[in-house]
Amino acid sequence: MFLIQSGLLHKLEQWDQWLFIQINNNQSNSFFDSIMPYLRIAWFWIPLYLFLLVFMPSNYKGRGLWWCVIFLCTVSLCDMTSTNLFKEVFQRLRPCMDPDFFQNVRLVVDQCGGRYSFTSNHAANHFGMATFIFITLRPVLGRWVWIAYLWAAIIGYAQVYVGVHYPADILGGAVIGFVFGWLLGAFFNKRFGFVNFE
Repeated sequence: MFLIQSGLLHKLEQWDQWLFIQINNNQSNSFFDSIMPYLRIAWFWIPLYLFLLVFMPSNYKGRGLWWCVIFLCTVSLCDMTSTNLFKEVFQRLRPCMDPDFFQNVRLVVDQCGGRYSFTSNHAANHFGMATFIFITLRPVLGRWVWIAYLWAAIIGYAQVYVGVHYPADILGGAVIGFVFGWLLGAFFNKRFGFVNFE
């Protein structure tokens, strides 16, 4: 049984590395090289974060303020879970730090980042935000709410493209984000009745 599990894990890791090479190497182009490093860093999105944190309480008073508080709690829980319950437990080296793999990495940013990569905090945080937005704002935004997931997916893709995460790191982070975003979004809707803006 152990041999079967070990063989399966090895096969999954091979697929993960193959997909990394497809994204990081084979899809490389000068346009992506110029924009992907920016798309993955927090300060690039500060105007969006500030807009949400100002717009919601300004327009929806107490419920908007609680929306901001729980939105921030979602991000914090995603970030802490990804770092403390996954990165420190699995201790999977980043592709750009793995001595057995780094020669395959085209690093598009100046620094590789922290030592461990599973799961991606960027993916956990942004998929958490996207899911929370989807759950709480869907009645208002309608089909436009799916842009939140597209946004999170682009950030996740950028992490692989620049060479600091494997695709499985992004997938793992996305699952964490989805779980916390869904739970806290559902809690917000049930506790504060923020189903539609009145």
